Amino acid sequence: MNNKEKTSKQLERYFKGVSYFRRIAILRLIAQNDGITVDEIAKELSGNFKTISTHTHKLVQAGLVNKAQKGLQVTHSLSPYGEKFVNFMKEFN
Repeated sequence: MNNKEKTSKQLERYFKGVSYFRRIAILRLIAQNDGITVDEIAKELSGNFKTISTHTHKLVQAGLVNKAQKGLQVTHSLSPYGEKFVNFMKEFN
């Protein structure tokens, strides 16, 4: 294994991050709407704000999504690994 190759444990973190259909939908939505807020995600997916917030937090913990404070809002964008994961998911369409 070269130094840049992820370990099985590291890969598990990414897969666990998207191991729920709602998180996959959130990841796809963020890919289409860089800088989207939890409130906007909840409206777009007809979801509960608190539930969507929990799922976005899990995606951040998994290293697939970045969040940034913009005034009173928190915006979300894909991390480089999030982008790779979205591209990987596109292979199944």
